[in-house]
Amino acid sequence: MLDATAPIDETASFRHEALFYRGEVDFIERVVSFIRRGVEAQAPVLVAVSAERIAMLRDELGSVAGLVTFEDINAVGRNPACIIPLWSEFVLGHANRRKARGVGEPIHAARSRDELVECERHEALLNLAFADGPPWDLLCPYDVESLDPAVLAEAARNHPFVAHHGTTHASPEYQGLERIDAPFRAPLAPPPFDHLAMPFETFGAGAVRKSVADYCATRLPDDRVDDLVLAANELATNSLRHGGGTGVLRLWSTGAAVVCEIEDRGAIADPLAGRRQPRGDQEGGRGLWLANQVCDLVQIRVLPTGGVVRLHVDARGRGSQQLSVEL
Repeated sequence: MLDATAPIDETASFRHEALFYRGEVDFIERVVSFIRRGVEAQAPVLVAVSAERIAMLRDELGSVAGLVTFEDINAVGRNPACIIPLWSEFVLGHANRRKARGVGEPIHAARSRDELVECERHEALLNLAFADGPPWDLLCPYDVESLDPAVLAEAARNHPFVAHHGTTHASPEYQGLERIDAPFRAPLAPPPFDHLAMPFETFGAGAVRKSVADYCATRLPDDRVDDLVLAANELATNSLRHGGGTGVLRLWSTGAAVVCEIEDRGAIADPLAGRRQPRGDQEGGRGLWLANQVCDLVQIRVLPTGGVVRLHVDARGRGSQQLSVEL
């Protein structure tokens, strides 16, 4: 076992650790300790948890809270694919300072099943995204009292280290990077029987834009219609250019959200596609990035028949979601 209170190792590379805690008191005690040790080492610290958790941490930290950056994970990480860019900006922005520390809790009991699957994929992809970057420590809290045991088991597979009962140890279940693309191949639930389906080989992206706008007109607020039309147009254009020159648009409503699916004969090779901000001089690669910025959830699958991208837009409006669509 490794001592959870051991000094910060300034030379180690990315350390990704799952913290299994029981309830609010345990959460506050363990996370505050992690934060204080970082502040004492003059390390930059970013904490991305719920607004309620932020308030509790601020109260417990007192004046130390002013030395910590806080982000509401339900705003910046409403779409789990937007969390790696948040951490990338933080880590690279402090690469010349002491080893950075982060706390991120994207997985909680209020997440839908689809969101949970994509959060778990995010946790696995963190190991790839920062494998060759500057050294830093990331602590990911998991509430064992409210989360299903299967979620905790997946956390052990996605984190090289696990902290539990006051000790930290290497996770024997950690899967490493070898199977990092496995979630790409997991099938999605089929659309409902009454969904709208339209091939767009002949009519092109313009027909996709019109179909999405017409379908969403009475189902989404105007700004969210624009978001989904924009994302669907980008993906349909990609299908026509790079996905075999054809594709199928599918649309349906869950009541809480409108779902738009684009299927084509293409393949997405990069597991981090849509999670890295395109460079200014980069050709291509902007469609998935933009879709992640304007949609509440984006699911990507590469199946034997081709690629599928499923876009979810919340019918209640954008709320506090933060957007960055300047490409």
